[in-house]
Amino acid sequence: MASTSASNGDAPTSQPVVFTTQTQYPLPTQKYMIPTTWKRYQLSQLINKALSLEKHVPFDFIVRGEVLRTTLSEWCAEHGVAEEETLEIEYIESVTPPQRMSDIFHEDWVSAVSCQLPGYFLTSSYDGSLRVFNYSKSLVSTHAAHNVPITSFTILPSTSSEILTVATASHDLTVQLTELTLPETPGAQASAKPLSSLHLHTAPVSSVAASPAGTHLLTSSWDSLIGLWDTTIPEDDEVPSVLTDGEGRKKRRKVQEDGRGTRKAPINVLKGHTARVSAVTFGGEGDVEQKAVSCGFDSTVRLWDLELGICERTISASEKPFLSLTTLNPTTALVTSTDRTLSLIDLRTPSSINSISSITASFSHPATPSCISAAPTNANQAVTGSYDGVVRVWDMRSTKGSVASFLAFGKDGQQREKILSVDWKRGMVGVGGEGGIEVWKVGEDKP
Repeated sequence: MASTSASNGDAPTSQPVVFTTQTQYPLPTQKYMIPTTWKRYQLSQLINKALSLEKHVPFDFIVRGEVLRTTLSEWCAEHGVAEEETLEIEYIESVTPPQRMSDIFHEDWVSAVSCQLPGYFLTSSYDGSLRVFNYSKSLVSTHAAHNVPITSFTILPSTSSEILTVATASHDLTVQLTELTLPETPGAQASAKPLSSLHLHTAPVSSVAASPAGTHLLTSSWDSLIGLWDTTIPEDDEVPSVLTDGEGRKKRRKVQEDGRGTRKAPINVLKGHTARVSAVTFGGEGDVEQKAVSCGFDSTVRLWDLELGICERTISASEKPFLSLTTLNPTTALVTSTDRTLSLIDLRTPSSINSISSITASFSHPATPSCISAAPTNANQAVTGSYDGVVRVWDMRSTKGSVASFLAFGKDGQQREKILSVDWKRGMVGVGGEGGIEVWKVGEDKP
């Protein structure tokens, strides 16, 4: 049994502790006697010294699902833990305090933001425009993709760093595919060319997602349908437009709408949700190109086999309309809900168990969490944005509170702006909402 000693005065009471970790810095399995006056800082110093790390790595410590914020003695007293009881404490790499890096004003609400492209931020707004800004906050492109609000967008994977395809979902019932050509020289403007518009839905399109290979898209809508599309651009319209003759009667003929490219039809339509579908993404066990996960206002999370076009599993929760969705890995999803919670969903639950038992953890918010983004390099972390204007960083191993948070678009005491979108990429969190966008440094930009 390893022991530690106090650096000043009499030795304090000690607590037996066993440390565990999922990081790349494991300690030998043994029991340590830790002074109960110690807090996170002293514990982190102990781990660094025990491992003789050349570069100091700060750690946080989780005890029974809660990040340690006090001394060990205070925590034990609060939770009724006796002196002789051995505590199992898990240590994780600390999330450095978020730092505000930039803000960019928008005339209208920002519905989606992306930090994915090196050197650029992409935003979509309620004015129907897709915008590209460089890191100097200069506007390099504005493309009026729609005449009504854009709800979300996705950047298709590409081998080119300059020519990209972006899919924007909108309240006009369509998704627009646009080719963006980024400037080759600083100060130059980007160009945008409409490629095709996707037609299926009879209500606003709530989300659009691209497959990892960039060969397919998924769309979700308030009409309860999910569309599956390939990303080839047809030469001719696949869906005829609806026009009226001179006497006001509807007639159908194939025409190409000016400025939107050819009209494209889905390759499959997924039916199963009984209310509006909030979000859909590629993911699940097996071939990720052939699996999808969705969530909706019918209080269900559904897993889909895209090859067969069927719902192969339904996970239900009682009165829990879901708002947004992301996957941490092929077997785990995170969903936010109008009941002010973030839920961790085990996608491996057998189809015979269609209940709240599939929710393995729940993270409470003081206001509705409207959006979520998974960490780019840590499969245990995600950020949520809420209607109270706060972005919270969560670690799935700490179920009783966020590990970090920050207020976007203002200061305490001022009227808070709602957050509508977050994106965590490249060591940055982009925040979009009523106040435009802000970019915060959160974590490290690891390859």
